[in-house]
Amino acid sequence: MTAACPACAGGVMPQDPGVGPSLQFSLPDIHCAACIGKIERGLASITGVTAVRVNFSLKRLTVTGPADPARIEAALRNLGYEAYPLDLEALTSARDTVGRALLTRMAVAGFAMMNVMLLSVAVWSGAADATRDLFHLISAAIALPVIAYAGQPFFQTAWTALRVGRLNMDVPISLAILLAAGMSLFETLHSGAHAYFDAALSLTFFLLIGRYMDHRTRSAARSAAKELTALEVQTAQRIEDGTVRTVAVSALSIGDLVTVPTGARVPVDGMLLSGNALMDRSFLTGESAAVSLAKNAQLQAGEINVAAPLTLRATAVGADTTLRRMAAMVETAENSRNSYTALADRAAQIYAPAVHLLALTAFIGWAAYDGDLRHALNVAIATLIITCPCALGLAVPAVSTAAISRLFSLAYLVKHATALERLAEVTHAVFDKTGTLSTPSVTPPADLSISERAVATALAQASHHPLSRALEAALGDSAAVPLAQITEIAGQGIVATWEGREVRLGRGAWLGADFDDLGLKIGDETPRRITASETPRTGVRSALAALDLPAEILTGDAAAPAQRFAADLGIPVQADMRPEAKLAYLQQLSKNGARVLMVGDGLNDTAALAAAHASIAPASALDASRSASDIVILKDSFEDLPLLLRISRMACHLSRQNFAIAALYNGIAIPIALAGYATPLAAALAMSLSSITVLLNSQRVRFIK
Repeated sequence: MTAACPACAGGVMPQDPGVGPSLQFSLPDIHCAACIGKIERGLASITGVTAVRVNFSLKRLTVTGPADPARIEAALRNLGYEAYPLDLEALTSARDTVGRALLTRMAVAGFAMMNVMLLSVAVWSGAADATRDLFHLISAAIALPVIAYAGQPFFQTAWTALRVGRLNMDVPISLAILLAAGMSLFETLHSGAHAYFDAALSLTFFLLIGRYMDHRTRSAARSAAKELTALEVQTAQRIEDGTVRTVAVSALSIGDLVTVPTGARVPVDGMLLSGNALMDRSFLTGESAAVSLAKNAQLQAGEINVAAPLTLRATAVGADTTLRRMAAMVETAENSRNSYTALADRAAQIYAPAVHLLALTAFIGWAAYDGDLRHALNVAIATLIITCPCALGLAVPAVSTAAISRLFSLAYLVKHATALERLAEVTHAVFDKTGTLSTPSVTPPADLSISERAVATALAQASHHPLSRALEAALGDSAAVPLAQITEIAGQGIVATWEGREVRLGRGAWLGADFDDLGLKIGDETPRRITASETPRTGVRSALAALDLPAEILTGDAAAPAQRFAADLGIPVQADMRPEAKLAYLQQLSKNGARVLMVGDGLNDTAALAAAHASIAPASALDASRSASDIVILKDSFEDLPLLLRISRMACHLSRQNFAIAALYNGIAIPIALAGYATPLAAALAMSLSSITVLLNSQRVRFIK
């Protein structure tokens, strides 16, 4: 079964007045030019279709005209292609205005630069006197308005910094552009032999290239978040009094019964009520193979039902769905800045006044040496241009955002500011057991009474612990009793009041029983034993084998089952660890010089996740645990955990390498500029080359295996 690609989500596009509405579909199956021709010819005859266009690189189909979307889907199926129409309102309304503005300014600057260079060639070829002055005046007429428009991204940020008495890397950039343009205008008005409008435009053009490339790299994770938002469907089929009614997804509430047709996306998180289902959850796990699910399995918004129609009971709607939480975490990752970036900013703030001082020294030195103020000013301008700290400022953001984008493609969400740096430094790994390394299963006693099953169901539904969720699934369709005063005690269980009696679900020892398994206690009755077993999560064995760190398990479970599980994996374990004990243990490891990676999912792991040097939580973790962690694993498998560490280490290595590239460039370029051998044009080309080199070097993190 072919999986739908999240990046190929389709939906309603903006309307073109006079043409009619446009629809967009994902076509994950197309693979060649013949597919494009077949689809475009096959849809052209449908009533209401005025234009058909297939974008092969995005695997998207755009149909213009007032056509029926259902007929288009049916026609595509008859042609042998899967199609996924989705509402892209969130995607199209959140267009990349910053990127478009940068691209427009870059195009204008490039076009002006080429025209001015043509005029400069004429001057360099021997044009003199009135002809030269005319070419310079035409160059000024082209260059000055273009510089005023295209240079705004640098001028605005430079002015913002200067207004508060600070310097940033855009201050010397702006000064270099304005001085080059101003000096050229002065030369033009005084019939000078040289003007550097081409240098000012070239500097602006190449700076915009670097700025745009950096923006595109940074926007990768944000684009992923918008694509995730675009996967949300806008309507759902709710079952009301035995009939199916189409309603807005925003109208759904927890507990509603929803039916999902074949080929449609799940609108909300919920519990599967049908006997079984086959789901494409590649957007969540990154795995293309469809997943078979049994009754009572958990479904997430955005999954695709690829088999028979199914029914679910909504358990999370709106902003609480898995899809919305993923999008929010990706946005957090996009806006994050790690400490290396802060270091680069501090270096740029120190570097900017040093550059100004160096340029001033060059001007004074050359003026004193030969008395030619024009030549001295040209040397100062070249020094300003060639020492612009662009490469320094790009050294880390380009790497970190490229790494975040790569990790997202592997189903890892980087959600904390300094996650990559700290992850690269870890020397010791600590894992929680239940729900993190293990997948629990529960077998309730066959002789549980109806009331006991109802109480157990209610307690399990009120808890986020993996064993509670497993128990809820095992109990099936049992009704739940109303509970009051519900309290979950981390590492122990959950306690509530029912009909005036205290009811508990949790560890046997906590219930006063002589067994280690899960237990149920109602009032003063003898605790009922609920057998629990665990198997390692997919990919755990291979991940631990490839992990080049000492690792151990910290768990709140009893010693006997914890030791059996740890022995099976071949790593040490600390059992009966309450939340405060886990935190104290991690703090002791830190005092001993270890930099700890904590991987956990439960309420009792939250403090340890927050205190660890770096932390990871699976997508199934409690909300508090996900919030405390640096990275969230979206898929069930832990197989790529060693790759995650390798990517983070490579990201830090490339950041340091980029600093070295910037330093080497300045070490070579500054003496050349000070000696007067660098024209403003050559300086602009050299400076831009260093920035582009840093950006291209940063992309190496995408190819780590």
